[in-house]
Amino acid sequence: MMRGMSSGWGGQRLGVLRYTVPNSFTALSLLLGVASIITTQLGDLELAGWIIVWCGLLDVMDGLSARLLNATSSFGAEFDSMADLVSFGVAPAVLILNAGLQLGGIEYDSGQFWILLIAISVFVLAGAMRLARFNLVSDKPSNGWFTGVPIPAAGGMLSSLVLVLIYHEELAESLPLHLYLPVLMFVLALLMISRLRFPKATRRKSNFINVFQVIAIAGIYYCGITRTYPEYLLGIAIFLLVTGIIAGRMTRHLGRVADEGT
Repeated sequence: MMRGMSSGWGGQRLGVLRYTVPNSFTALSLLLGVASIITTQLGDLELAGWIIVWCGLLDVMDGLSARLLNATSSFGAEFDSMADLVSFGVAPAVLILNAGLQLGGIEYDSGQFWILLIAISVFVLAGAMRLARFNLVSDKPSNGWFTGVPIPAAGGMLSSLVLVLIYHEELAESLPLHLYLPVLMFVLALLMISRLRFPKATRRKSNFINVFQVIAIAGIYYCGITRTYPEYLLGIAIFLLVTGIIAGRMTRHLGRVADEGT
């Protein structure tokens, strides 16, 4: 009897530990998102941008560990969404606002400032709506596609853009950022809440795509850990966004078939 109780208690502890691993990655990502916001307000936009990149690395580890340990749960899904909203929604929005002020020459309380403020507010709101919609269907079988651009992709693109502008001051000075930044925020907001099919980073039938995904993710990790080559991060973000949208449009009929089948 005591042996059975001991085995049951040991199994429960292992179960708790199994769920703790992905939730720990999520918690760290959330805390880093807050750290990015604070760092941005202190004026260090470069470090704040890299912190958001680190949040992206943790987001990959979160999902990977949950699948490997079979530790997916409703709590984990809700917790992950809250962390994503802070790390890839609020933190990039605050970073873009301050980049507009420091790099784009936007004056506080000007018309350009209010337009940018509205744009980042719409971005955060769209991100929250995107995550809420995702949680409503997260219990359904995954077919390898998102509905709408995921918020980590949008937030990662914004952070890498700011890093490129910091590393290349001449580029920041030559571009009308007071125009480009709000437009980019509005476009990403629309893409997040759209019904566009967007591919997940998952195993595919094509070995070429699988190898490309591994190389791309490895490159992102290298850049994030070494804090180098933000150009690669921005380039891969733009490439994945464009090709993902094209792939979703080309296979949209498959999405309708899958919906009809369910």
